[in-house]
Amino acid sequence: MKKIQTQGVHHITIVGATRQMAIDFWEGVLGMPFIFEQPNLDNANESHLYFDPGDGRLITIFTNENRTADPTPNPEGIGNLHHIAFSVSRSTFIETARRLNERGIKNTGEIDRGFMYSIYFRDPLGQRYELASYKFEPPAGCTHAQVLFEAHKIRVAEGAYNIQDSHLADALELLTRRNQGSLSDDLSAKHAYPRPVDGP
Repeated sequence: MKKIQTQGVHHITIVGATRQMAIDFWEGVLGMPFIFEQPNLDNANESHLYFDPGDGRLITIFTNENRTADPTPNPEGIGNLHHIAFSVSRSTFIETARRLNERGIKNTGEIDRGFMYSIYFRDPLGQRYELASYKFEPPAGCTHAQVLFEAHKIRVAEGAYNIQDSHLADALELLTRRNQGSLSDDLSAKHAYPRPVDGP
């Protein structure tokens, strides 16, 4: 028996209400370009809208002009979707709460998750979404997942409750040292200041 190896999220499909409501939320609020549309090939009464969340992958929405929006929060029982998180830059994240508030969209405000910042809100159909901004950029040739993997090992060895900034910094140093050669024989940290330096 062998694994079926995945290589990333291909797309996520949401059951939406009307076509315009989908466009207004996904493109008009979250800035995802509306890139193409065709019939839902499994249901002739529905349209299938495709949006680019920013990485060239796809968020797709089934729409039907006979459906009305129900903002009741989606159920959170076993097997149900809790939330979907989208990545945003730190500069966008700083503006997120204000821009949601301008539209009257209730949100959690900024939450520090140790390795990223998060903000949560619901769409017009009651589904919860998260906008997340990493606290770090991975070294060239590495992924965010690789940094988190190393930071996790450092956290566990330290006995810390969750990943902290220091774990991320140490993971970044470790991955850089591992992936980039150096002509130096001694790669240990140095003081490098033989005399005090005046001023910042």
